[in-house]
Amino acid sequence: MRKPHIRSTTVVAVRAGGRVVIAADGQMSLGNTVLKAGTKKLRKLSDGKVIAGFAGSTADGLTLLDRLESHLKDTSGNLLKAAVNLARDWRTDRYLRRLEAMMIVADKDLTLLLSGSGDVVEPDDGIAGIGSGGPYALAAARALSRHSALDAEAIARAAASIASEICIYTNERVSLLAIDGAAPPRASEPNNPTTKP
Repeated sequence: MRKPHIRSTTVVAVRAGGRVVIAADGQMSLGNTVLKAGTKKLRKLSDGKVIAGFAGSTADGLTLLDRLESHLKDTSGNLLKAAVNLARDWRTDRYLRRLEAMMIVADKDLTLLLSGSGDVVEPDDGIAGIGSGGPYALAAARALSRHSALDAEAIARAAASIASEICIYTNERVSLLAIDGAAPPRASEPNNPTTKP
C-alpha cells in the first residue's frame, strides 16, 4: 500500500564547521488549517548525543523517536545500528508500518534520513531535508553551504526560513538543536548505498 505524501512541516539538517544542526519550523496543520504555530518537532536523545527531528503526524513522530531512543539504549548509543533496527521494525511491524512520518537523526559522526519504507540514508554532503518544505530547505542549504561563509546554524535557520516562504505547511518559527564537535561530511563512497533492512 502506497503511503501518502507527508505534507506537513520542514526539517533540515546541516553538518559544517564542526557542528551538526537540525532545524524545524513550528507549524502544525490539519488539511488547509493551521492548528498550532509553535509545535516542537525536535528532540535530544541518548543523553544529548543524538538529535532528531520528524515530519508527519506528531503522535507517529513521537512514537518513532521513543522507539529510536530504546534502540539507542540497546546498541550502547550506536546510531547507525539503532537506525537500521528501527527501520527494520518500522517496515515489518504491523503497527509501526501504519505510522506516517519521516525522521532525520544525527550524532557527532553521522546524519541519517529514516523512512517507513526501510530507508536509512546518509547524505553525501551532510545535508538533508524532509517534510513538504524539505526539498526547498535542502536546495537552499546546499546553495548556502557552497557559496557562503555561514556556519551550520545560520545555514539551517536560513534554509528553513526560505522554505517557509514557499511551502504553505511551513512557518517562520524555527527551532534548532545542535551538537558541537561534529565530524565533517564523509567523502562519497561507491559502497555507501541506501540501506534497506
